[in-house]
Amino acid sequence: MEENNWKNGTKCVQSGYRPKAGEARILPLYQSTTFFYDDANHVAELFDLKAAGHFYSRLSNPTCEGLEQKIAALEGGVGALAVSSGQSACMYSILNICRSGQHIVAASTLYGGTYTLLAGTLKQMGIEVSFVDPEAGDDEILAAFRPETRALYGETIGNPGLNVLDFDKFSRIARQADVPLIIDNTFGTPYLCRPLELGADIVLHSSTKYLDGHATSLGGIIVDGGKYNWDNGKYPELSQPDASYHGMCYTEAFGPAAYITKARVHLLRDMGNCMSPFNAFLTNLGAETLHLRMRRHCDNALALAEWLERQEAVAWVNYPGLPGHPSYERAQRYLPQGASGVITFGLKRGAEAGKRFINRVKLAALVVHVGDARSCVLHPASTTHRQLSEEEQIASGVRPEMVRVSVGIEDVEDIIADFAQALGEANSTGKKPLFRPLTL
Repeated sequence: MEENNWKNGTKCVQSGYRPKAGEARILPLYQSTTFFYDDANHVAELFDLKAAGHFYSRLSNPTCEGLEQKIAALEGGVGALAVSSGQSACMYSILNICRSGQHIVAASTLYGGTYTLLAGTLKQMGIEVSFVDPEAGDDEILAAFRPETRALYGETIGNPGLNVLDFDKFSRIARQADVPLIIDNTFGTPYLCRPLELGADIVLHSSTKYLDGHATSLGGIIVDGGKYNWDNGKYPELSQPDASYHGMCYTEAFGPAAYITKARVHLLRDMGNCMSPFNAFLTNLGAETLHLRMRRHCDNALALAEWLERQEAVAWVNYPGLPGHPSYERAQRYLPQGASGVITFGLKRGAEAGKRFINRVKLAALVVHVGDARSCVLHPASTTHRQLSEEEQIASGVRPEMVRVSVGIEDVEDIIADFAQALGEANSTGKKPLFRPLTL
């Protein structure tokens, strides 16, 4: 069977690195900055992009390449680029096609670090961003576009609002405006959702989260779908000669892979936010079990969300896998194998009760992270979204009393028991604890 016909679980294990006879069966760790050559002309062709190969690990490395090829196969793209963090992936995905004086449109329900990058740092660089309510109608969102708009940006599952993006609407708007749709698929993962099949053009990940899955390695990955027409007059960076490569034109030289090639040989060359070979090695190992872990994350998250809904102390529970969730129908359509492993909830006694709950959990840990094999909790309003105003927090889906839970792959009975004792402590006022007996 050809690799393209493999199921994604098989691709998690087998794609990316294909050893030749006598080579290591497992993707090796090439912990080297440089690579040996015995022909000066060959190296000159590498620098001119006329030959394929590795010559310096800032631009490419065999271990990083193995991870890139695995994630490109999982997402169904023509190529991928591994970088040092999810924030770098987000920044590169935009800077690759956008410069000072230009503009992008983005969903307002974004991760706090992405929101501040777009609203603050990019603005300081001369790139304007218009944030739109992803639930608004086509006309309202299209009204935010300008002649200088270069991309539409969103997240598969908003962090931490947990709204599921309307891919049909966003891809339709992107086509009407003739700009690429860039999707952060970190919470969706390529096992649960493949945005390129839903109308996206560029997909990115914070590989620090589920792709690694063990909280060991920072990283980010950009995947190029290879289908957008960059030669439409809007993107001279890709369709016109690049003086730094002797007048080479990316769309002519690299065809469908023009975007991801430019990101590597231009942005990574000049800015250097490369993934280390060691982090790529660990992330590749984590990705081999992505399909197994995501099933458990999803099952545990749904069980915990259903249990929380039954607790008197809990004011609300937010998880796209619950039938009453506003995004439930979209989750069933776009994420049929599960709605990922993050849930949020609020306690009736407000933000302080939520903080007490966080301080009382014993199995779950208070860490600034999601997507770990271990369960963890966080108060977003005072941490990940702290730099946003209260109005901006609300627009991003962050309420003052919100507790975010990244549900791990432990036995769900133990997770629920931990939450039960923490809810009792968090809401204790000398009266009867506001939780019901533990039931599954």
